[in-house]
Formats: sequence, C-alpha cells, structure tokens
Amino acid sequence: MQSRFVISLASLLVAAPLIVAPAFSAGGGGGQEVPQCKRGQVYDKKTKKCVPQQGQGVIDDDSLYATGRQLALAGRYDEAITVLSLAENKADPRILNYLGYAHRKQGRILVGLGYYQEALTADPDYTQVREYLGEAHLQLGDVAAAREQLSEIEKRCGTGCEEYAELSAQIDAYVKAKG
Repeated sequence: MQSRFVISLASLLVAAPLIVAPAFSAGGGGGQEVPQCKRGQVYDKKTKKCVPQQGQGVIDDDSLYATGRQLALAGRYDEAITVLSLAENKADPRILNYLGYAHRKQGRILVGLGYYQEALTADPDYTQVREYLGEAHLQLGDVAAAREQLSEIEKRCGTGCEEYAELSAQIDAYVKAKG
C-alpha cells in the first residue's frame, strides 16, 4: 500500500515536466551503441556525426534516446537527463525509462519512480522498466514491491530473460545483506 502511494506521489512530481517544454537539469537494453560525443553534443543518426545539443525537434528522438541511454549507463546522469529532456515525444517509454534511471541513480528515487510509472502506462510490457522499478523499490527497502515486479517480468518473458535474472539477483543480494 505504501509503495503504491509513493508511486502515485512520484507520478505527480513527474507529470508537470512531461507536459511542458523540456526541463534542463544542471549539472539496460534496447539500443545499439553510438559513438561517445563531447559534453554538449549528441550523436545524430541521420548525419552520423556528433552535433551540438539543440532545442526540441531539431535532433530525432531515436538519436536522443541512444545518446541519453549511453550517457546514463556511463554514469553521466546530468548529461543524460539534459539530452533525454530534448525529446519531442514526452511519452516515449524508452525516454521515460532512462530519465527514471538517471534520476534514481542520482538519488532522486521518487522522481525515478514517477518516470518508471509513466513508462509503464505507455507500455506495460516493457520489462526493462519493470527491472529498474524493482531496483528502485529495493533502494526504498520494499522487497515485496520488488518481488511484484519480478513476478510481472516472469509473466512477460519467463525466468530465462535478462531482466528477470538481473532483478532476481538484486533481490537475492538485498535479502542476503539484510538477513
């Protein structure tokens, strides 16, 4: 119950920036690797070059996603948030997923939860979001909610998929450490 309240609260915190113009912040799977660009640049798949970050709609969302994902996975969370916030389609679950990931990794877990919830609203079968959502619940100490996401992943891709294995290992490690 508390977990659902936290998710609802987090969704409210995230809703406004998704509706208005992109917010700029100071300071898993599903994509092919793109060349790393310098700070302030994005890899544009059309031109196959690193180009300056520009306003919404100038660079296609696929390029923004690929660059933002790469930045997030490299631990460059502020840059990832800035790049992903340039996306024209604010409801793209891939964009929402990595906005959630970057915020969560920076310690803004509730903001991350809100983005994950928005991504699941757009695509309830997006198992990577469910994996990251489960990890966020573990960060909050809610093992039951993490296991609920593990069960949802199992329904969608079984126990042999990467997302199931990752979240299952995270839950086991968490329980063992707290045990």
